[in-house]
Amino acid sequence: MTAATITAPAQGKTKQLIIPIIGMHCANCANTVGRNLKRMPGVDEASVSYASERAVIDYDPKRVTPDEMIAIVKDLGYGAALAEVDLPVAGMTCNNCANTITRTLKRVDGVLDVNTSYASERTRVTYLPSMVEMADIKRAVRDAGYKVIEVEGAGEQAQVDAEQAARNAEIADKKRKVIVGAVLSTIIMILSMAEMVGIPLDFPGRLWLVAGLTTIVQVYLGTDYYVSAWKALKNRTANMDTLVAMGSSVAYFYSLAVLVLGLDPMHYHVYFESAAMILTLITVGKFLEARGKGQTGEAIRKLLGLRAKTARIVRGSGPAAEEVEVPVEDVLVGDIVVVRPGEKIPVDGMVTAGQSTVDESMLTGESLPVAKAPGDTVIGGAINKTGSFRFEATAVGKQTALAQIVKMVQDAQASRAPIQDLADKVSAIFVPAVMTLAVLVGLFWYFWGSAAFYHHENPLGTALIFMATVLLISCPCALGLATPTAIMAGTGVGAQNGILIKNAEALQKAGGITTVVLDKTGTITKGKPAVTDVVVGKEAELSTVNGQRSMVNGHGAHPLIMSSGQAVAESPRLALLHFAASAERASEHPLAEAIVEYAKAEGVTLSEVEAFDSITGRGIEATVDGQAVLLGSPALMR
Repeated sequence: MTAATITAPAQGKTKQLIIPIIGMHCANCANTVGRNLKRMPGVDEASVSYASERAVIDYDPKRVTPDEMIAIVKDLGYGAALAEVDLPVAGMTCNNCANTITRTLKRVDGVLDVNTSYASERTRVTYLPSMVEMADIKRAVRDAGYKVIEVEGAGEQAQVDAEQAARNAEIADKKRKVIVGAVLSTIIMILSMAEMVGIPLDFPGRLWLVAGLTTIVQVYLGTDYYVSAWKALKNRTANMDTLVAMGSSVAYFYSLAVLVLGLDPMHYHVYFESAAMILTLITVGKFLEARGKGQTGEAIRKLLGLRAKTARIVRGSGPAAEEVEVPVEDVLVGDIVVVRPGEKIPVDGMVTAGQSTVDESMLTGESLPVAKAPGDTVIGGAINKTGSFRFEATAVGKQTALAQIVKMVQDAQASRAPIQDLADKVSAIFVPAVMTLAVLVGLFWYFWGSAAFYHHENPLGTALIFMATVLLISCPCALGLATPTAIMAGTGVGAQNGILIKNAEALQKAGGITTVVLDKTGTITKGKPAVTDVVVGKEAELSTVNGQRSMVNGHGAHPLIMSSGQAVAESPRLALLHFAASAERASEHPLAEAIVEYAKAEGVTLSEVEAFDSITGRGIEATVDGQAVLLGSPALMR
C-alpha cells in the first residue's frame, strides 16, 4: 500500500506532505483535488497526479494540519491511504500519563491522531506508514517512560491474553506491596503511637528502628511513585504520583533529618508513621484501581470466548478430498468448512450442503434456533445444534460479524465522551495548582499560623506537615479516571447483556432518553422460551372408548393418563399437554424443553416415547401410548 510522506521543509517554515489518493478515475479527478487543496489557508502549492495517484503539498504547519488536508480529500469523495494501530501500554498511573503519551506521539512527524485511554490502558494511533514506522511509535512511547506490551502470536485473542497477563502481574505486584506495607506500617504505628495510649514502648534505638522500617516502606512501595514522578518531570509535566512522592518525602526526610541531626524530639516531632501510612493507603487505592480496570475488560474477553479456536476445512476435491483441522486464523475466504452437531461455527459463510438448526442467540438475541439450508448465511461464533453441514467462508479474521462486534465494543471503550474533555482540561492544571497552593499553605503556617495556633511546636515541622497534607488530599485521579472508567464499565456491562453501545457520546446521551422503541420484543425477553397458554382446538372432544376416557379429534381416539389423582381424563387441555410433552421429551429444541417443563409444573405424568423422528425446520413425529403424534409448524401438518 502506498502511503503518505512528510519531508523536511524545503525552505523557511514550510513542510511538504505527500498523500496517496484512492479513488481517482481520471485527470479531472486530480484537478478537482488539486484545486480544492490550493484554496486552503496555509497551502502554498498542491500538485496532484492521476498517474501516480498522489498529491504533493507544500504547506505552513502553523496554519493548516495534515488532518485538515486529508479531510478535504475525503470530503471530495476520495480516500487517503492511512494506517491505524491499537497498542496496549503498561506503566500509566493516572490520566495525566495518558495525556503525556498522547502529546508525545502527536509530536512525531507522520502521526495524525492519537487517542490514549488510562482506563483501558491502550493508545490508538492513526499515522502515515511511509513517514513513520511501528518501531518509531513504540520508541516514542518508551521514550515517554512507558512500555508497549508486546504480543506473542497473532490475532485478537493473543493480544487480549497478553494484556490480561500484564494486568494480572500488575495486580499481583500491588497486592504484595499492600501486604508488606500494611504489616510494616502497623508495626511502625504501634512503635510510634503506643505511648500516646499509655503503653510504655520506649527503649534505646526505638526511633532508629522506626526509621529503618519506614525506609523499607519508602523504598519498596515508594519507588513506583518516584519513578513516575521523574518521568513526568522529564516530560515537563506533573501527575498524581508527583503529589504522592512530594507528600511522603516531606514527612520522611524531615523526620530523618531530625533524627540524624539529633534535634530534640520533644520540640521537633518525627512523622515516620505518616510517611509509611501515606504510601500504604495510596497503594491500597492503586491495588483496587488495578483490579477494577481488570474487571472492565471482561466484556471483550467474553465476546472473544464465543469464537472457535479451530476449523475443519476440506482440502482437495473429488475422491481425494480430505477434512483437515486448522487454527481459525488460517481459514481463507472461499474455503469449504465442515461443521458437526454441537460445534461452534468458526467464521461467517454460506451453507453449500446439509441442513441443521443453529443457535445464534449470543449474537442476534434470537432465542430460538434458526434453520439453515443451502443458500442460507451462518455467523461465526454461533453454535450448530442438530445436523452437519458444509459452508463456504465469506468473511474471516477481522471481517467476521463477531470481530466487528468486538471492535465496536473496543472503540466504544476507547472513545471519549464530550464531558471528558472538560475533566481532562481541569486535571491537566490541577496538579500545578495544588503544588502552588501547598507552597502557599506551607509559607502561611511557617510565618504566621504556627505562632498563632501551635506556638509550642517547631514552625518548620508544622509548615511541612500542613503542606504535605494539601499535596496528599488533593489527588486528581478521581477526576481524570471517573469518565473513562464509567465508559468502560457501561459499554462492558451493555455488551454482556447484548446491548452494543457505539461510542461514549451515545452512552452520555442515553441518560436523557425518555422513549425506547424496539423493533421486536424478543430482544428483551429472558432469551429462553416458556409456555404461557395452552389452547385446545374446537374439534377436540372427550368420549368413552372401550370403557376408557379418550380424546377424539377426527384422527382416532387417544387414551388419557391419570396423574397424581388429577382428573386428566376430564381435561382436553391436560390431555394435549400429556401427548405434547411426552413426545417432546426426546427433543433438544428449546421449545420442546419449555413444553416439558410446563407439563411437569402442571403435574402431568409423561409416557415413554415409542418412536421419534426430528424433521429439521418443521417439527417432530413421535409415537406415544401407541398413538401417532405430530408437533411442529403448519407446513408439517399439511
